[in-house]
Amino acid sequence: MSPEFLLTSLVVVLLPGTGVLYTLAVGLGRGFRASVAAAFGCTLGIVPAALASIIGLAALLHTSALAFQVLKYLGVAYLFYMAWGLLREGGALSVSEDSAPRSLTKIAITGTLINVLNPKLSLFFLAFLPQFIPAESEAATAQLIVLAGVFMVMTFAVFVVYGAFAALARDYVISRPGVMAWVKGAFAGAFGFLGLRLALSD
Repeated sequence: MSPEFLLTSLVVVLLPGTGVLYTLAVGLGRGFRASVAAAFGCTLGIVPAALASIIGLAALLHTSALAFQVLKYLGVAYLFYMAWGLLREGGALSVSEDSAPRSLTKIAITGTLINVLNPKLSLFFLAFLPQFIPAESEAATAQLIVLAGVFMVMTFAVFVVYGAFAALARDYVISRPGVMAWVKGAFAGAFGFLGLRLALSD
């Protein structure tokens, strides 16, 4: 496993995307344990994309406009739903000190769906992973599985750190209504923007 792969993967994982935003929002709204569940769910959501790229199903999304469009708009709708959930009073990601307990399983499932419903993730793996496999390799499939596994471990670790920072900032946020309102609006706007960007992608 090359240092280039590890460095590139770290940069990709660190970049703010839907999974990072979701983990941060859950960490702020529900605390550290909930953010770990969110990180786990987002990481689990990588599995279908990784498997698709390894067995070649991502090529179908690349060549079939209909398949890509269907999955894309399901993802767009879900991101807009996430944005609405952040803004509405008492929403699932409401940032408040007395938030009703929410099942860690449900938090993880939401995180999983965020990545499963993103067709660009499978295309990313299709383009990303093969770059780090030698052309003469006789065990390319096994190497791809290992690289995908390492990428997922890095994703989970980085997301847990993001969630920990969000949980540490939780008391500050919930004690200041103005900051809390700004944070909710910012996260909702970010999810809306990512949904719009996905809707406009080819």
